[in-house]
Amino acid sequence: MTEEKTDTKESKDLLSRLRDAGDDALQRVADMPGGQKVLDAMNGLRDRIDELQKRLGGVDELEKRVEALEKKIAGSAKTGTRKTDSTS
Repeated sequence: MTEEKTDTKESKDLLSRLRDAGDDALQRVADMPGGQKVLDAMNGLRDRIDELQKRLGGVDELEKRVEALEKKIAGSAKTGTRKTDSTS
């Protein structure tokens, strides 16, 4: 049990150190000439990726619906039943 606590403490310490290093790196980039433009572009990219991810979620739902319809059509083709238009 002591090893688990030590591992958890070490991993939290490592994650904290990584987070702090990342924050420092971003601050340095922002302080560089043109660095703010880079950060703005990165934030814009993040927003576009989030939007794309939401749209892809909708595509997954559509794929499920198409699959269900394909199964339904395949089932009706197996039984030989076919609807005919009555507009003739």
